[in-house]
Amino acid sequence: MIGAAVSPFTLTFTFTPMFRIGHGYDIHRTAAGRPLVLGGVKFDAPFGLKGHSDADALTHAICDALLGAAGLPDIGHQFPNTDPAYKNADSQVLLQRVVAALREGGWAPVNIDATLIAEQPRIAPRLAEMKAALAKSSGLPVNAIGVKATTNEGSDDIGRGRAIAAHAVALIRKV
Repeated sequence: MIGAAVSPFTLTFTFTPMFRIGHGYDIHRTAAGRPLVLGGVKFDAPFGLKGHSDADALTHAICDALLGAAGLPDIGHQFPNTDPAYKNADSQVLLQRVVAALREGGWAPVNIDATLIAEQPRIAPRLAEMKAALAKSSGLPVNAIGVKATTNEGSDDIGRGRAIAAHAVALIRKV
């Protein structure tokens, strides 16, 4: 939308774009005795991720990408780890709440693209399940969600299996 304000000295135009892009990143250390949830899918693994909620790093990165695109505070502000209400929270529920917050602000997701960085477990066989879970939680069709997996080739804490990280980008549109 374009508007103009006129004063004796200046002419100012404001512009609200129809589309916006956001980027999100999350990382969690691995922890024995916790379930491993990535993209809303529970993996059979000897470890999970350390965090206040279910520590789903992939979904958290997606939440931050959507929130950033809308100019809203990040996931830590929306669902603080100091609030007992979010202890062991299902990150798919958090994603649903993020999408609801976008809609309240007049925005809707268009697509999401994310990369998961983990040495183990093997992610590729579960990608379709992850995309389906994320599509259900975001309200997007499965073909509007991209999820890829890679490793850090043995370098740093991720490469040594001590952490899992994710990057995500999201496109939103004005509704």
